[in-house]
Amino acid sequence: MANPETASKLDRIQRTSPWLKLAVAGLVFVAIGVVLVTNRFLSDRFTETTRNKAELRLALYSGNMISELQRTSVVPLLLSRDPVISQALSKGDYSQTTERLIQVQADIGVASILLLDNTGRTVGATNRNLLGTIYHGQNFFIDAQRSTDTVFSSSELPGGGYDFTYSQVIMADGKSLGVIVVAVDLMKYERAWAGLQDVVLVASSEGTVILATEPRWRGMLLDDVIAIQDDPSSLDRALNQALNVTTDWTRNKPDTYLKGVAFLRTDARVPFRGWRMVSFTAYDSVRERVNGILALEIMGFAMLTALTFYLLSRRAWSQTLSFRRESAELRQLNARLQREIAEREKVQKDLAVAELTLAQSSKLAALGEMSAAVSHELNQPLAAMKTYLAGARLLLQRKRSDEALSSFQRIDDLIDRMGAITRQLKSYARKGGDAFEPVDLRLCLSSALAMMEPQLKLRVVKISRTLPRQPVMVMADRLRLEQVLINLLRNALDATKDSAQPQIDLILSAGDTATLTVRDNGHGIEDLDNLFEPFYTTKTAGEGVGLGLAISSGIVTDLGGRLTARNSEQGGAVFEMQLPIIGEDVKAAE
Repeated sequence: MANPETASKLDRIQRTSPWLKLAVAGLVFVAIGVVLVTNRFLSDRFTETTRNKAELRLALYSGNMISELQRTSVVPLLLSRDPVISQALSKGDYSQTTERLIQVQADIGVASILLLDNTGRTVGATNRNLLGTIYHGQNFFIDAQRSTDTVFSSSELPGGGYDFTYSQVIMADGKSLGVIVVAVDLMKYERAWAGLQDVVLVASSEGTVILATEPRWRGMLLDDVIAIQDDPSSLDRALNQALNVTTDWTRNKPDTYLKGVAFLRTDARVPFRGWRMVSFTAYDSVRERVNGILALEIMGFAMLTALTFYLLSRRAWSQTLSFRRESAELRQLNARLQREIAEREKVQKDLAVAELTLAQSSKLAALGEMSAAVSHELNQPLAAMKTYLAGARLLLQRKRSDEALSSFQRIDDLIDRMGAITRQLKSYARKGGDAFEPVDLRLCLSSALAMMEPQLKLRVVKISRTLPRQPVMVMADRLRLEQVLINLLRNALDATKDSAQPQIDLILSAGDTATLTVRDNGHGIEDLDNLFEPFYTTKTAGEGVGLGLAISSGIVTDLGGRLTARNSEQGGAVFEMQLPIIGEDVKAAE
């Protein structure tokens, strides 16, 4: 028979067990609820705090850039009014110009200064190695001579990065004496940002990245940078999986992923030429702070649970031992969690250092597309001008001045055309028809043939034209359409260079669409797939850079048509340009 006192104790223990279970269950639910609420609240707060800090940093970076740009923008204006520099350009005596520029650089602290005469030749420079360098084809020289105000220019460097300059024309008695060019060193900010944890970039108004802590991003479109999704390693996938588990507890999600890592994106407008600054902050920094507090909360609840177990189970020694063992296990689990968090932080830091080292060791080798396009598009007018100048020289020697004046008039027309080409280069990548007008395709073809007249006179080439008697009207930009025709004629002329009896056929027909066919009896096309790709060319070095057909295809596409190529069965290449014909209502209006 059981002891009555023992039976009473067992009875009290049995009556206490349900309450003990309810208390433990209630504590667990409270702990889960507090952890979830805390996670959401802290995630929102730390995310907002991180964004605010990023916005403040971007405001500071933007202010520094604007301050540097504004400080440098006044230097060309001051130098353009310097009597020493103006007298040197007027008299052609540049013995003191370099020393003067070096003194100004030391006083003001700008990156570099160039003094160019009217031909674009460097007659003074803070870097003496640049003396004598010709810049007559650079944007900062051309744009400065067209304006009386200070002009800002940016150009992509062949070795990566961008060159930013302010230029000002120097006038005297209403005449241009030269151009002063002052460089803006914005790359120093990029180097300063590279030492930070955030990834920072600056994009132009066209969306092109011009400054970035990741060198390989320079020259890319911002949307293409965002679309980069490198395959993460197994370790990255494990880390991201752990990050996504905690991220799903809150409404905040990473803005984007770069190289498989979650980032918070912050944008800021730079009050200069429509520039935009973007920073990417690792989302891990937010999660690490939240997880650290959650770990403390879990540890606190674990200790509270252990204490509760101890207070409620004093009457049962066996339960007390069990509670102590569980408390010890929880402490070990917390210690293990802390070790894992420390190891994870170390691995992440090692990965960040490795990625930064790899990124800094890579070099971006991309040819500036604008420079190549200018060189290619001005090639034909320059060649024609050279021919007309040679003819004018012979006419003047033979005392035939009236005929020489005609050649000079053509040269003047070509100069105007070159100016128009440089103004139109930026429109190659623009969608839309701001300068569209009804154009007779026959007149455009005649103008293109007149443009190619000097090249055609150098060789014996049979050119046949099959044109309709009625006008073939299309809606287009006349200059850009003539550029397409000149490129097609130039390619046909080059293709027939080795032909015994070179011949080029020009066939214009008008049906549902206006179709111009340019056919030659040359060697044909070897690679039709890559024919319209930029920088693809079969010509030798110095004869072409492979931009003509790529630009022509883009122009025809902008005009609502298409440009195709194929090999003829009789030999040679056939190019077809199809453009939509203007409707009858437009013709009646014309």
